[in-house]
Amino acid sequence: MEAKDIILDSIADGVFTVDLDWHITSFNRAAEKITGVPREEAIGQQCRDVLKADICEKNCCLKETLASGKAIVNKTVHIVNAEGERLPISISTALLRDDSGTIIGAVETFRDISIEEKLRKTIKEAYSFEDIISRNHRMHRLFGILTDVAASMSTVLIEGESGTGKELFARAIHNLSPRKNRPFIAVNCGALPDTLLESELFGYKAGAFTDAKKDKPGRFKLADKGTIFLDEIGDISPALQIRLLRIIQEKTYEPLGSVETVNADVRIIAATNKKLADLAKEGKFREDLYYRINVLRLELPPLRERMEDIPLLVEHFIRHFNAMQNKDIAGISDAALACLMSYEYPGNIRELENIIERAFIMCKSGEIEPHHLPEFCNTLKEDDQHTGPTENMSIKDMEAIFLTNTLRKNAWNRTKTAKQLGIHKSTLFRKIKALNIKIPE
Repeated sequence: MEAKDIILDSIADGVFTVDLDWHITSFNRAAEKITGVPREEAIGQQCRDVLKADICEKNCCLKETLASGKAIVNKTVHIVNAEGERLPISISTALLRDDSGTIIGAVETFRDISIEEKLRKTIKEAYSFEDIISRNHRMHRLFGILTDVAASMSTVLIEGESGTGKELFARAIHNLSPRKNRPFIAVNCGALPDTLLESELFGYKAGAFTDAKKDKPGRFKLADKGTIFLDEIGDISPALQIRLLRIIQEKTYEPLGSVETVNADVRIIAATNKKLADLAKEGKFREDLYYRINVLRLELPPLRERMEDIPLLVEHFIRHFNAMQNKDIAGISDAALACLMSYEYPGNIRELENIIERAFIMCKSGEIEPHHLPEFCNTLKEDDQHTGPTENMSIKDMEAIFLTNTLRKNAWNRTKTAKQLGIHKSTLFRKIKALNIKIPE
């Protein structure tokens, strides 16, 4: 056995090489173990007959590397092993050259990620609920009551800052309810002027106004026997509040220009980024309507109060944009994640999604690094941005930043911080000591 073969056999990842006709020229021991194909059988065969991957026919990574000259890093695909089992693997490819620099083929390394896939599935099951992703204890309390809220016919009020996922919660309530097979109609009340919003909600009859050439059903009609989601309900006018109060109390309304009463068999879920209780006290929102829609109230915490969710959300958005944009971004570096963990997010989850989408434009391959992030959330100095992640920020450093920020937001009150994080006070004390966090006097 040649020295290069001994070296390749000592590597934990599967490695094989192909010539320009796609015939396998070397096949290491890890490749044998992962695929279940002996080296003697693999060498000389075309790689697609050995790996039987889902990309072999149309999107072969080796073919793409040979055509473009560009390496591919950590792309997840599936192969079929010798026993007929479908396995997820992560592959990387590069060109193979001889001593003179002439391209003579390509090399592919791959590793079995079935354990990682199972772990990711377990994490997803533990930390997601109806497309809502979180490990935050306040969010999990909401998860715990969502099924009961959905089973009820009562009106729901969801309060939270813009970008916290109010519509996701509304859709989850609808999908868990007996009305799940009926329409879910969403209306942004703050995006339309009052007169237009009225016709959108209740519809109109032909001739109700100059441009009304024919009857138009309103959103309440379209949501019949289903759910209507009224977002930013705190922005509607007093006149419209009266009409909405009547629908909730009497389950009826009249379209514009009509003298006939229409029954409204609709579940109402309202949402606002304002404190309706304060608006009601100030006389800017009808108290009777507030009490009617505030039967079941859910308050969504802003992202800055659930920073432990950022790694989960970032991983989710990376998978999403990889699929949407047909890219293979491997993930995010520790240093870049530390930057994201130290930012306040006035735009909440929507802003984080926009940051990751921008990073996908700036990052061509490999991992997202700090210099791919917008300046406002990049905490590293310019000189440090192109160095490796371990030279900048470790997971321990990232945890220290997160805990320090949380302590500062709670005025360094450790009891309050521990309660917010959902951990025991003594656990927080140990972490503060271990991470050498200095508490101001």
